[in-house]
Amino acid sequence: MIDPDKRKAIFQLHTEGMSLREISRRLHVSRKTVRKIVQQQGEMPDTVRKDKKEIDPDLLRRLYHECRGWAERVHERLKEEEDIQIGYSTLTRMLRDLGLGKSQPARCDRVPDEPGAEMQHDTSDYRLKLSGQWTKVIASLLYLRYSKRRYLKFYRVFNRFRMKCFLHEALMFWEHSAFKCIIDNTSLARLRGSGSRAVIVPEMVAFARAYGFEFICHEIGHSNRKAGNERGFWTVETNFLPGRSFASLEDLNRQAKEWATKRMEHRPVGKARLISAKAFDHERHYLQPLPRHLPAPYQTHERGTDQYGYVHFNANFYWVPGTKREDVKVLQYADQLKIFLRRNCVAEYPLPPDGVKNERFSPPGEPKPQHRPRNRKREAKEEDKRLRAMGDKVTEYLDYALSAPGIQRHRFTRELFALSRQLPPIVFVQTVQRALHYRIVQLETLRRIAWLCLSQGEYPLPEAEVDEDFQQRPAYQEGCLTEEPDLSIYDDMLKEEEDEQPEDQDRSEESEDQDG
Repeated sequence: MIDPDKRKAIFQLHTEGMSLREISRRLHVSRKTVRKIVQQQGEMPDTVRKDKKEIDPDLLRRLYHECRGWAERVHERLKEEEDIQIGYSTLTRMLRDLGLGKSQPARCDRVPDEPGAEMQHDTSDYRLKLSGQWTKVIASLLYLRYSKRRYLKFYRVFNRFRMKCFLHEALMFWEHSAFKCIIDNTSLARLRGSGSRAVIVPEMVAFARAYGFEFICHEIGHSNRKAGNERGFWTVETNFLPGRSFASLEDLNRQAKEWATKRMEHRPVGKARLISAKAFDHERHYLQPLPRHLPAPYQTHERGTDQYGYVHFNANFYWVPGTKREDVKVLQYADQLKIFLRRNCVAEYPLPPDGVKNERFSPPGEPKPQHRPRNRKREAKEEDKRLRAMGDKVTEYLDYALSAPGIQRHRFTRELFALSRQLPPIVFVQTVQRALHYRIVQLETLRRIAWLCLSQGEYPLPEAEVDEDFQQRPAYQEGCLTEEPDLSIYDDMLKEEEDEQPEDQDRSEESEDQDG
């Protein structure tokens, strides 16, 4: 195919008087092609493939609406009813050209930086080392577009309640709010739709109205609409996280707040060398001021008081003052709990640090309750230590059993230790060795094995009968020990049993074999 520039050059040389032979020789194009291009005056011809028929656009629109937008059904009706043979890909291209198929991605508009106009919010996942252990955390970042001011915090879990708590904390720290908050199409704030057609959850609309702003979702694929926020996460990955160690989630958030609100606010940003703290002093006059005593968001949980006076919340126990067992309301804030009884706040507790579980809490300044809460989970450290002291075989089995999926670690250890107290040490070791050989973690089966060991007296257990199909399973082949148990002592027992069989039984077996 001859490109348009060469076509124009051929026609221009022809108009200047050059012969077709000379044009063909210089531009390495056949004389027949040169003659045809001259006839077309150097323009690209509008050619239509002969194997494709023109389809009436009105027909395509009618069939598309009748088939409710299913292009495959339109393709079938064109062949069956209109006798039009057309490729499916060609049909979808025609539908897109008519604006009937998938909408083409729209262009992103450039929005000027105006003081007080908007802020941007987004989240990003990270894997960090907390106390030397890799942990997944979610970073939440709020960004003022004009002054480039940031507020950063990390969470284990980020949901709608955490989103409201974070925005409240950040905006109350700034004491001002922009009039718009640009977000992606997250379900935490969006009910349905996307972009300009997105419908925000009524709960989040009411929350944003209290702070003087509204949520706006950018179009799908237009993440550059909040490019300042995206660039902020890049700065977190390249400036905040490298070279820092974190002892806990609280330590991580303490360093993140100091880095975002102190270090970065006095650091020149961009080519203009903008300093966020100075730009914010100018922008605050265009922002929405917030009252200092704006109530913090909270969640309500219905709880019942147990017989010892505790309520259970998030794997911890909180004591309720009084002597009766009444239902209470627990109000969960970002950093504290409030317990209400008949509309009266009877106790307030700060939330424990991240990772604290199975602990009891009582109001500060009051004596601790004497009784423990019910259903309090006990650890099995002491039982685990005593079991491992019984030998390497018990330790090997315990490591395997505790790594099995679905095992309740502490409960299994306590029950296994209780079984060890009921059996002689030799019988218990034989039991766990047998269970490890066949990869058994059910305590009921362990008890049956122990009973068989006791019934056999001083002899170990004989080898279990395993059919060939079960032996071919990968789990059985991988689970078998390299050292098979010694069963030679049972050879004499089996021979004695064969000798004691009556002759009539042998004859009957021979006759059955002959019949077969």
